[in-house]
This record gives sequence, structure tokens and C-alpha cells, in this order.
Amino acid sequence: MWPLESPGSAELQEPGLPLTDDTPPGASEEPAAAETAETPDPGWCWPCRSSPCGSRVQPEAKKKAPCPGLGLFYTLLSAFLFSVGSLFVKKVQDIHAVEISAFRCMVQLLVIIPCLIYRKTGFIGPKGQRIFLFLRGVLGSTAMILLYYAFQTTSLADATVISFSCPVFTSIFAWIFLKEKYSLWDALFTSFAIIGVILIVRPPFLFGSNTAGMVENYSDHLKGTLASVGHALFAAFTLIILRKMGKSVEYFLSIWYYVVIGLVECVIVLFILGEWRLPYCGLDRLFLILIGLFGLGGQVFLTKALQIEKAGPVSIMKTMDVVFAFILQIVFLNNVPTWWTVGGALCVVASSTGAAIRKWCQSSK
Repeated sequence: MWPLESPGSAELQEPGLPLTDDTPPGASEEPAAAETAETPDPGWCWPCRSSPCGSRVQPEAKKKAPCPGLGLFYTLLSAFLFSVGSLFVKKVQDIHAVEISAFRCMVQLLVIIPCLIYRKTGFIGPKGQRIFLFLRGVLGSTAMILLYYAFQTTSLADATVISFSCPVFTSIFAWIFLKEKYSLWDALFTSFAIIGVILIVRPPFLFGSNTAGMVENYSDHLKGTLASVGHALFAAFTLIILRKMGKSVEYFLSIWYYVVIGLVECVIVLFILGEWRLPYCGLDRLFLILIGLFGLGGQVFLTKALQIEKAGPVSIMKTMDVVFAFILQIVFLNNVPTWWTVGGALCVVASSTGAAIRKWCQSSK
């Protein structure tokens, strides 16, 4: 899943650009140009009138290009951490999905606060971007709750696969709200995603009463499927807002709004539902902590991957989420996915991969 988490995070920036701008405010390129004009040779030291000066050459020698494939390795590690966190959500069955989301927000809150203090970014954000930050928090936390509910009510593989339809919805919403181009290729990828979801849901009016291979009853399976689709929709809206903000907002500040508003939202929903309870088992408490840590770790590594690798390859490698979900479901949950799920997964992954490759080719022109 993508870091909002969601699969479309690779679309938040132009390929090859870091998520944060380390250039100090007020900095200008003019001093650098003037220095270049006055210095006849890059290795010539103006104060000592001799060349070459080691003080100027040494910093350049220290700069090393990132290791080839490091960004893809970070993406693979991020996918693994997200998948293991999803497995922990599946294992914690006695606690409501909203409460799990609240625990995750609390764990991440404890990590984000020191980061904001260290980077001195404040806790409110730029004046013109606060409404977008608020919407990012509401939509992102709602997407997280829906995904956790899907993990609890349907199979891990089904929920993960359907959540990968997020990039398709992102393209549609970008066409509607951001006036971006929506081509026939995008329509084709959307069709593939819809076919994949249908194969996983297996609605009775198309497939009859065939529910073979489902561990849960069809009613729970349908609820989990609808929750996964809802997650994809809310995640897509979140990505549109993040794209609208661009790089004008610090990344950690965006996560801050996400976890704070998410925690408030979870507390309100738990109060309405009356579902708050402490975990009975010590292992469940450990799982709740690990869910927060693994989710944050997945976000960090995905961000690092986007800083040193183009968005296209990262999006393609992110489909390993589906592979890990299938493996973990078989090994730890003793639940072998049906051929319907495999077929649906192939359709959705083909749709997401095709959309990523097309975006990559467009940005490379």
C-alpha cells in the first residue's frame, strides 16, 4: 500500500526530484555565478593565488552518486514493511479497526514530534496551505481506517490487490479536478482495474453462488471489498491534494496533520461506536506498536526511494506489495488464494504498472 500511505505516492513529485528542498530561504544563484566569473579555474584558489587548492577540490571529491538500484531496494524494503504491518492488523482480530488506527496514530505521533522540532518547521504550516493540510489529514486517516477494516473482514491478498486500484482513481480525479489529460490508455487501465475488482468480488448476479475458497462468509467479504474500494477512492483524493500542495509543505508536517487529525477522528468514531477496549493479550499490544513502527518505516523508505529514483520504476517495484501479501497470507494465515483472486490481482497489477510506465515515459520526454 501507499504511503499516505498508498500506492500513488510516486506521483507526488517529478521524477528524480527530492520531496524536500534543502535550499535555504532567500538563497540565490547569483553569488555562485559571480564566484564562477571571478575564478578562472575550478581548482584555482583565489586567496592564495595558487592551484589547485585542496579546500575547493575535496568537497567535490566527497560527493558520490547513489548506489545503482538503491532506490529500488528502498522501495522493496518499504513494500515488505507495509505488508508485514498489514499482517499484524490481520492477526489482531479482537480490536476494532478504528482502534488499531488510533494506536498507530499515537505511535507515529511520538516519532513525528521530535522530527518537527529538529527541523524547526512549526506545527501549523503555511497560511495558504492549511485547508489542504486539514483535508489531507481527514481523507488520509479515513483511507487508513477503511483499509484496516478491509484487512479484518476479507483476505489479506484481496484487500491489498483492490487497494492497488488507487492510481487509476487518481488519474480520473486529476482529470476532473486538476484538468490533467485523460487518454484512451488511461481508460484502458481503468477497465483492467474494474475487471480485476470484479474477479475478486465475484458478485452473485455474475458468478452465481460460487464462493469457493473464501474463508470468511460472502457478507464479510463484500464489506471488506467495499472498504478496500473506499480506501482506494479516499487515497486517490489524498494524492490529488498532495499534488496540489506540491513541495511547498514540509513532508513531516503533512504526516503531522495526518496522524493528529487521524487520532481525533478515531477517538470520535470509537466514542460513537462504543468499541474502545484494551487488548487482552500482551502479544496484541506488541502487534499494535509494531503496526505503527512498520507503517512509519514503510513511509520513510518509500520517501527515500523517491528522493534518489524516478517515480516510474518506484511505482512498478511497489507492486511487490501484492506478492508479499500473497506469500504472507499463505505462510502465516494458511489461506491459499483462489484463482479468481490471482486473476484479479494480475488485472489490477497490470493496470497500475501500465499507468506507471505511461507516466514515466511522458515525464522522460
